[in-house]
Amino acid sequence: MRINDRILFEDNHLIVVNKLPSEIVQGDKTGDVCLLDDVKAYIKETKNKPGEVFAGLVHRIDRPVSGAVLFARTSKALIRMTTTIKERNFQKTYLAIVKNRPPKDADELNNYLVKNETQNKSYVVKEGTKGAKLATLRYRVIGRSENFYLLEIDLLTGRHHQIRCQLANIGCPIKGDLKYGYPRSNPDASICLHSYKVSFEHPTLKTNVTVTAPMPSGMPWDAFNL
Repeated sequence: MRINDRILFEDNHLIVVNKLPSEIVQGDKTGDVCLLDDVKAYIKETKNKPGEVFAGLVHRIDRPVSGAVLFARTSKALIRMTTTIKERNFQKTYLAIVKNRPPKDADELNNYLVKNETQNKSYVVKEGTKGAKLATLRYRVIGRSENFYLLEIDLLTGRHHQIRCQLANIGCPIKGDLKYGYPRSNPDASICLHSYKVSFEHPTLKTNVTVTAPMPSGMPWDAFNL
């Protein structure tokens, strides 16, 4: 699907794109084309920009995850949005599909996580463990199909693989997430985790902005209606 068809929000300062699960957000050692480069190419083409085009990445989501990703179109907007995130005035809501019913229909999870750089994986550890950072999220069950549960998750911190790790820790690994204990992969190598909504104060207009990314199509997403 062309990036033109996945623009969720756009003005002179910001652009929000609905990322496909196969895409990387910014360049890495794979050398694959990244979403950041595609955004720059889109701006260059549609705005007839000569020379180098600016686009700054405001936040990241993992390669197998889909949904809303925010980019800044100016350096001023990038600086202000980075500050907004540091001050925790940037709300991120995710949807996740899990096989097992959570212990509670709604809860707040607080865990200390440590990232293993070699494995590119995070682990829940005891408070006081060297390198551990507190991770906090809130979830609630908002749907049930014959085989799965749909969770809505409000991310209160931004730790590495936080949702994946914390849900696995309560016995609810995300569908398709082999790294965190789900028994089978998804056919397209995605995991059923979707960046559903981002809410923030606009960096120049100072108005509240909420952008929603439609759920992916196909099963098991199609079993749920929002």
